[in-house]
Amino acid sequence: MAVLLTAFLVLSIVTPKLTRWLSTRVFFVIALVPLSAFVVTLTQTPMIIAGDEALEAYPWIPSLGIELSFRVDALAWLLSLVVTGVGTLVLVYCAHYFRADEPGLGRFAAIMLAFAGTMYGLVISDDIVVMFMFWEITSILSYLLIGHYTGRKESRGAALQALLVTTFGGLIMLIGVVMMIVASGSTSIAAMVAHPPGGAAVATAVILILIGALSKSAIVPFHFWLPAAMAAPTPVSAYLHAAAMVKAGIYLVARFAPGYADSPGWMPTLIVLGLAAMLVGAWRSLRQYDLKLVLAYGTVSQLGFLMVIAGFGTHDAGLAAVVLLLAHALYKATLFLVVGIIDQRTGTRDWRKLSGIGRRAPVLMIVSAIACLSMAGVPPLFGFIAKEAVFTAFFDAGLAGSSWGWVALIGTAVGSILTVAYTARFFWGAFARRENCEPTPLRMEGNGLLVSPILLTLGTVVLGVVPGVLGAPLGVYAESFADGGHAYLALWHGLQPALAISAGVLAIGLALFAVRTLVARIQDMVPDWIETSRGYWSIVSAVDRLAARSTIFAQRGGLSQYLSTILVVFVAGMVFTLSMNDTWPDGIRFFDYPAQAVIGLVMVIAAIMAAVVEKRMTAVLLVGITGYGLVALFALHGAPDLAITQGLVEMATIVIFVLVLRRLPVKIAQHNKPEQKKRRMLIGGLVGVTMGVVGIVALAARQAESISAQLPDLAVNEGHGRNIVNVMLVDIRAWDTMGEISVLVVVATGIASLLFVSGRMGAMPRLDGARAMRRSSRRRHVVHDPLAPAHGDSETRHTWIFAGRTLSLHHRSILLEVVVRLLFHPAIIVSIYLLFVGHNEPGGGFAGGLLAGLALIARYLAGGRFELAEAVTVDAGKILGTGILLAVGSAVGSLFFGADALTSAYLETDVAVLGHLSIGTSTIFDIGVYLVVVGLILDILRSLGGEVDRQLDDAEVTVGTRGGAA
Repeated sequence: MAVLLTAFLVLSIVTPKLTRWLSTRVFFVIALVPLSAFVVTLTQTPMIIAGDEALEAYPWIPSLGIELSFRVDALAWLLSLVVTGVGTLVLVYCAHYFRADEPGLGRFAAIMLAFAGTMYGLVISDDIVVMFMFWEITSILSYLLIGHYTGRKESRGAALQALLVTTFGGLIMLIGVVMMIVASGSTSIAAMVAHPPGGAAVATAVILILIGALSKSAIVPFHFWLPAAMAAPTPVSAYLHAAAMVKAGIYLVARFAPGYADSPGWMPTLIVLGLAAMLVGAWRSLRQYDLKLVLAYGTVSQLGFLMVIAGFGTHDAGLAAVVLLLAHALYKATLFLVVGIIDQRTGTRDWRKLSGIGRRAPVLMIVSAIACLSMAGVPPLFGFIAKEAVFTAFFDAGLAGSSWGWVALIGTAVGSILTVAYTARFFWGAFARRENCEPTPLRMEGNGLLVSPILLTLGTVVLGVVPGVLGAPLGVYAESFADGGHAYLALWHGLQPALAISAGVLAIGLALFAVRTLVARIQDMVPDWIETSRGYWSIVSAVDRLAARSTIFAQRGGLSQYLSTILVVFVAGMVFTLSMNDTWPDGIRFFDYPAQAVIGLVMVIAAIMAAVVEKRMTAVLLVGITGYGLVALFALHGAPDLAITQGLVEMATIVIFVLVLRRLPVKIAQHNKPEQKKRRMLIGGLVGVTMGVVGIVALAARQAESISAQLPDLAVNEGHGRNIVNVMLVDIRAWDTMGEISVLVVVATGIASLLFVSGRMGAMPRLDGARAMRRSSRRRHVVHDPLAPAHGDSETRHTWIFAGRTLSLHHRSILLEVVVRLLFHPAIIVSIYLLFVGHNEPGGGFAGGLLAGLALIARYLAGGRFELAEAVTVDAGKILGTGILLAVGSAVGSLFFGADALTSAYLETDVAVLGHLSIGTSTIFDIGVYLVVVGLILDILRSLGGEVDRQLDDAEVTVGTRGGAA
């Protein structure tokens, strides 16, 4: 089972690539995975009939008792067959349904396969936490599938609506899951059902879990998202909304029913809301003209039917529930696929525009007729077997004294009457010949689309004739209920009350269809405001209005107002927290030595001056003084690693500030004078005082002995290094470092997305691009390079720095080029030295990466943006990705050897001349950090440097062109 889930995952990842080679044929390839799972599940049938289970378990989070445990019992066996079998046929259908030029075809195929694998994982998961993870993943994947047509507003809206509703239910369900785990002391669903705990907390947990099931299966009041989801491609509707996703809620109820059907609130919740969904869905279906919407509302109705019987909690009801679940998947998936064929061949799903389809497509009509008859409950089809089993279960329960049995019987009988009516309406609308209407043009394409509906229909017919083949495996699930019923599957049970009820339902339903005009008039009398979706949109609109008003209240006034709001809230929160503090220090030591006080005073003066000066460059330099003051403090306190890193950061920061300032006015607030200076000064002062007090309190709050005295031993014995700082970064607290470098990647991406307006370039322009720009602009002239050999452009690539020739005279510095030529390579060598000695000496990946980045910065300043591509020919994104890959790879690599994540391995040996060497996987992690820092600086240079240069060049060319035209 785990192997199959892995296959689903791996193939879904490579599917977009395969689609480029195979086009629509890729669906045949990916269909092999669910087909394999279907075959494997079939081979488990003898074991299921014998009452055994297939089990697999792998430890995952032992401290929480969570395992990757998978269990196939009778219920999981049935759902696995439905999910994989229908999934296989839908994927085969997709190969004929989509054209090669379908936008996002590879993405769609990958998501469909991933969804099939997720549903398979959901139904076989025994750990409730793992099951919930699959549960939420289905919501995300369904969002992507429903919104496949990204250019259509209705698709995006329907996808978001489905996501919000099902995720809302999932969040409520999560609370119930946690409560259930606490109450039962286990995460195993089998253990929870076999030994159900009691108490008010468990009853509450059960209701919360049911809310998640109701939202997922589109039961009233959450039913409105399902019809809206018909904006998705038809294969999505046939799979997600007939056989897979919407069945997840039914499955969850069926899974917990043997242990919790007697729980307070279980029966009223499921029967009342299930019947409401059955009646509302069927009633709304009678109002639709879109064939797909007829089926969508009919699906809501059938899901309500399933929810009532699945939650009834008796042996006979349990058997009827799983039979109806399978029958519904077969006939409803068939009908959705039929609608897709009609839509493709006629260009419409509105049955008012269809006429004479049945005569021109007899095979399609026969397939649809069989599916419709099964849905209406006509013998000898499988739908009749299921519906008769349901009526029998409710009737027997009512005779046994259950009032809920009579309520369920009457409600489902009325709903079934409406089902017959809208089924007849669907078939008549799709295939009948309209009076005074020409036959609808029908494109007679290949018959590949008919394969899947025909196979599903054969299943409906065969299982209707010989239903006993399912009696043994499905009966195993029914036996999990304690009441010991006597129901069995057969086409003929004799003259039973259920048969009479079925006959009455058919007769009244057909009569209702016959007077459809009268029914339509009655429906028109129902006010339009009686619709749950209106409530949804009202809630969404109210949330939007509240969010807008809150934003206007707290964040109007620009950046200064945003910062003021954040800082005031911070000060208020800290003051409230500090007011409850009872660990104040006995005294305050203002400095350790005089130089510390002097440095601190210089930093304070620089910070104050930075806030009052008018020129931006002066402010940047003053801020840099505060940073270099921190460098001095680190150095004097014996922290060379921190001093080196802080110094390099300050240098890089100043240059980056300068790059940004080129696009800003020279003076601060040159156009808009600052307002409310006193308020800003007050807020700034309060923040400073608050942070000072927080620091004092934090230093006095220690109650236990510091572990700092043990760090040298930990560094040497555990991290195999003498540099405590670096060992902590790449070994002891490597999780934090991994998070930090991930933030750096996000920062690089964010900066680039802000600067590259029309599209992010794959690489920086090379020098050939510079020559082309010089030829296209009269404002540019080739500058004589006294440092280059006089052999023309053909020898340009043998010079260094050669991109300096692209700069204008007033931007070029020969002195800077000479200095950079002398220092660039030594700086790179020293950066690599810092990288590899960092485990034992001051340095490390971060410091080394910063030094290499500074070398690139210097080369950019000397040669301009074209020099970047000559200095580093690899794209910055690839460098960032490689760095993250190395860091994460070294983190998870230990898992393959049975150790915890980020467990380091070391190789120690004595080498001649070099002496004793110790090389570990933490070095690989540090190399990843090095590459991430280099990639970040390169990306920033490309964005804030190269892209800003390009925009300035374009502006100059535009101005020059206008001037020349004038």
